[in-house]
Amino acid sequence: MALRLVPDFDLAQDALPALRAARGGGADVLETNYESLRVLNVERNGNIIYTYKDEKRNVVFGLYDCQTRQNEHLYTFEKDLQVVSCSVNNERTLLATSLVQSTKEGRKNELQPGSKCLTLLVEIFPVNYVKVLKAVDSCIWVQFLYPHVASHPLPQSHLLLVSEEKYIEQFRIQVTREDGNRVVIKNSCHLPRDRIVEDFVWVQWNMPEQRLYYIDVKRSRATLRCIQFNTDESFVLMFETPLDIPLSGSEFKLVNFGCGYHEEQEKLSKHLTLYVFTNRTGSLCVCYSQKFDPWEQVTYSVFYLHEGYRKTFTAAPGSGSSHTTKDITFLNLDYYVAVYLPGYFFHLLNIQHPDLICHSLFLTGNNQMTDVLPQGPLQSLSESLVLDSTSGKLYRAVLDSPRLLQFLRATRLDCERMAALHCLLACGRQPQPLEAQIIQWISENVSTCHSFDLIQEFMIASSYWSVYPETSNVDTLLQYSSVLTWDREIPGITLVTEEIPLPLMKVHSFKGYWEKLNSNLEYAKYAKRPSHYSNSVVWREWHNLTAEEETGKRRSTVYVRNILDNAGKVISNLKVRHPEPWLRPLLQEEDTSQMLLTGLMVSELKDHLLRHLQGVQKKKIEQMVVDYTSKLLDLICRILETSWRKHNLDPWPLQLNKRGSAAEFAVFHIMTRILEATSSLFLPLPPGFHTLHTTVGVYCLPLHSLLNYIDNGVLLLTETVVQRLLKDLDNTEKNEKLKFSIIVRLPPLIGQKIYRLWDHPVSSNIISRNHVARLLHNYKKQLWNSEINKSSFGVDFLPLNYLIEILTNLESSNQALNDFEGHDNVDAKFVEEAALKHTTMLLGL
Repeated sequence: MALRLVPDFDLAQDALPALRAARGGGADVLETNYESLRVLNVERNGNIIYTYKDEKRNVVFGLYDCQTRQNEHLYTFEKDLQVVSCSVNNERTLLATSLVQSTKEGRKNELQPGSKCLTLLVEIFPVNYVKVLKAVDSCIWVQFLYPHVASHPLPQSHLLLVSEEKYIEQFRIQVTREDGNRVVIKNSCHLPRDRIVEDFVWVQWNMPEQRLYYIDVKRSRATLRCIQFNTDESFVLMFETPLDIPLSGSEFKLVNFGCGYHEEQEKLSKHLTLYVFTNRTGSLCVCYSQKFDPWEQVTYSVFYLHEGYRKTFTAAPGSGSSHTTKDITFLNLDYYVAVYLPGYFFHLLNIQHPDLICHSLFLTGNNQMTDVLPQGPLQSLSESLVLDSTSGKLYRAVLDSPRLLQFLRATRLDCERMAALHCLLACGRQPQPLEAQIIQWISENVSTCHSFDLIQEFMIASSYWSVYPETSNVDTLLQYSSVLTWDREIPGITLVTEEIPLPLMKVHSFKGYWEKLNSNLEYAKYAKRPSHYSNSVVWREWHNLTAEEETGKRRSTVYVRNILDNAGKVISNLKVRHPEPWLRPLLQEEDTSQMLLTGLMVSELKDHLLRHLQGVQKKKIEQMVVDYTSKLLDLICRILETSWRKHNLDPWPLQLNKRGSAAEFAVFHIMTRILEATSSLFLPLPPGFHTLHTTVGVYCLPLHSLLNYIDNGVLLLTETVVQRLLKDLDNTEKNEKLKFSIIVRLPPLIGQKIYRLWDHPVSSNIISRNHVARLLHNYKKQLWNSEINKSSFGVDFLPLNYLIEILTNLESSNQALNDFEGHDNVDAKFVEEAALKHTTMLLGL
């Protein structure tokens, strides 16, 4: 399965042994009361507050320091009460807690008359004073705010109180130091307080970012709002947005305000399941599900508030065990949100790129779900923390790369292959080893996907993630996938997409996450999102430059030099990535055509990013572009290297005098698929790719297929590969036929160099014809001496004699270069034959 639970804390292993050791002879009593040991809260710094009851039924509070891995006693309340909520401030000088009267029969009311819940503020450095904040007949939840800075000279602590009567207050607590180290509350008789929220039906605390999300219902309309608590101890309403979900004013739900009193949690869990998830890229998602019967269809929704639409998913009837939990669990996994119903389904939603359903992974059935999450009641805390309240275990949910890779190899559905591939690349902590395994799988399954090109998808997605961590803004500028539309069904699930109103930002100055969210909202509101970069914009310019190169013409030397310099930076970067020599021969020849395409891509992509990335240094963008382009070429090299090693092929050169084996055919197929993938995306290839591809093609293909590949542009005749053919193959009848078929298909610029290397009558004939054509290309008819001295010619044919005289006069008057000088393989007789044939054709004889 794609999800893995990493143990973060276990009461039985991390707290209980220390408690036994501290109590000495009371260990047996503690063991008897072990069922009272439970987690209460996980603070922003990762410290865990827990509670238990000693042998006298007194309530004891302890803290587990996640940094030192040590336990610390905080406070003992000498009464038998149930703890609803608890929190400790950042400096560990103040403890806030809410307690309710024990429900055990026979216990008398130990609280103030008429009160159900007692909320206390305790000085614990050292233990000195207890102040009653609330004594009411309704439950209270407490939570200290944690500023971003570590401490203040005279710290002021801020405490949130959330009441079951649907209001939230903030207490401002000034502390001072007395008698050296003792911390005491200043003006404890009158603590300033602010009423922050009233009449809410649902509230969620975001511990890492210190944000409060809440929903109120007015005029039968649910509205989601967010309050941000700042480092300067202020708070501000950031946004509000309507939510189209069925809520009533009588409902009450808390999320992430500690782990809570289990009886109260059971009461609250009877209502809706709703979470707000964000990440640093500016996403804002609301995950929502009503209560349901798993034997029927399960429906849940995700509001992509930063995009302006809502996706509602309906899963097929479940087939899980009746012993499994009946609650959906939503987990925030950074770029993904996991929707999980144990025994029924697991849906990994791509939050970063939610447009296409094929980028999200949906799995059903017991076989893939067994023992992934505990089957008992689970509480999803901030970010990816999951608490099993029954066992007191705290987990961190992460995506399991090895299991995802195993799933990628095993699945037979294109949609699942695509989703697993993207998930692997997004969550990979060690990209090189993980990519190597993906490349190995691709080399074995290059033709298995029918809905998309596997090599294209891997190259685009892997290159995207290679530069994405450098700046999150590139998500709107670089292609993430080669698939633009998806109209196929995903087995087991249906999807409905609806437009929703965008959140209304209530402030005008943004930093960090809020700046990115506001940018996403502006794009969605005004449809100004810049298009993803496509290399098709350089295709025409590249063709023009290549044509000029082939004809010997070239525009501004400075312009071309800059382009080639860009390509040189990419190749140098690529060689730095892999200093060890490659097994297959790439990057070992001057391939001007591909160097021009590479350089043009660098230039155009850099301009694209500079236009749209604000506040990013030019040098950083330039390096990002070089890294991105190098990554594309690197992936091609690694796919070839993997295929080369897989089939145990020897390094260059291949033996051209025998027929290719099945291994060479497999490599040729891989190279052809790479060429198809890059050509349709207009991407460059590593220098030497076409030479290697054509060489393997000559080795593997029969002549008619080889020529068909050449004529259709699949195989390109580079100067290097033709030189190898002329040098390595002898002049047998079969090889002469191959050489002649290749020679006549050469581009003019390469042909002029190659014809002279083959000492053969056919080559001489071609040279002679080209020579005559060049001489006559700019010939202007002049008045020549009408009397021709026949004795000077060896052919008694007037038209030929006349032509020879013209050629002789042209050469003698230096109107053309004599290409025959210094070349022994040119036979002048062929000039006569070529001239005669040319004249015959012109006269129509």
